Amino acid sequence: MANDQDMPTKNKATAPVNTVEEEEDDYLSMTFATTPAPKETSLQRTARLKKESLARSQLPSKQEKEAAATLAREQALATSLLDNAPKSKAASMMAKMGFTPGSALGAKGNEGRLTPLEVSAREGKSGIGLEGERKRKVREEWQREGEKVKRVKESEGEWRERVAREREEKRVEGAWWGGMKVLEGLAEGDEGVEGGDVAKIVKARKVHLLYRPLVKFRVDAERERRARYDLHQSLSRNVEQTEEDADDNLAFGDEVEDLEDEGDAELEEYEALPVAERLGNVVKHLRSEYRYCFWCKHRYEDEKLEDCPGLTEDEHG
Repeated sequence: MANDQDMPTKNKATAPVNTVEEEEDDYLSMTFATTPAPKETSLQRTARLKKESLARSQLPSKQEKEAAATLAREQALATSLLDNAPKSKAASMMAKMGFTPGSALGAKGNEGRLTPLEVSAREGKSGIGLEGERKRKVREEWQREGEKVKRVKESEGEWRERVAREREEKRVEGAWWGGMKVLEGLAEGDEGVEGGDVAKIVKARKVHLLYRPLVKFRVDAERERRARYDLHQSLSRNVEQTEEDADDNLAFGDEVEDLEDEGDAELEEYEALPVAERLGNVVKHLRSEYRYCFWCKHRYEDEKLEDCPGLTEDEHG
């Protein structure tokens, strides 16, 4: 009897638990009503169809086509055929020979290319070989700049030697012009020419070769001066010249016409010599013909020039 009384008690205790579980199941399985999408009206459908038709009728521009082609090309070049392509006989044969995707061809340890050569598309209008020509010009320009830098970086010793050599040449050239003036003065004194009347000497072709460059320089300078004077003063010359104009023949070029027009090969050959050699010839001629030492600046009485230290400048200290 006791057991029969306990059974209802247990059933009463477990009944509320089942109710809670049923409530939880109902809550989890609860559904919410969704709002149905509004039906497309005829106006909306007409607008949508017009928009789609307009989009299909518009052709892409040139820039859009080029951009699409570039994108497709880059995607194709970046795609490996070995990874995505189906198995082929060539791939299977290479696999049997030991080739695996991502490794180099040849023997193991071979440091070959792992990726194919990249394609560089030409975007300009330059032809084949123009880029090489441009590189060659740039390389030559760099070489010229390098040579300039080398010349700028000339050593201090070489620069001093060059400057000293140039100064010495100028000094010797100045001495040569001075020697020609001395020789001209002595020659005019012996010939009896007064006041530098070189016109008579030039006319008679008696100008010595050693100081002929000096006379030629003076004649050219006088001609230029008279030409400028005539140009500014607008003077006209008469065909008949008076005796007073005879001294101006040298300046006008009438008396030295043969020296200028015919040319003077002997003078050209003489001026082609080194300036030191020309100066030495003038000094020797002064000593032998006029007993004059250019370095002593003195004309001796005897031909031996006994008190003269020597022929060269170094011997005179």
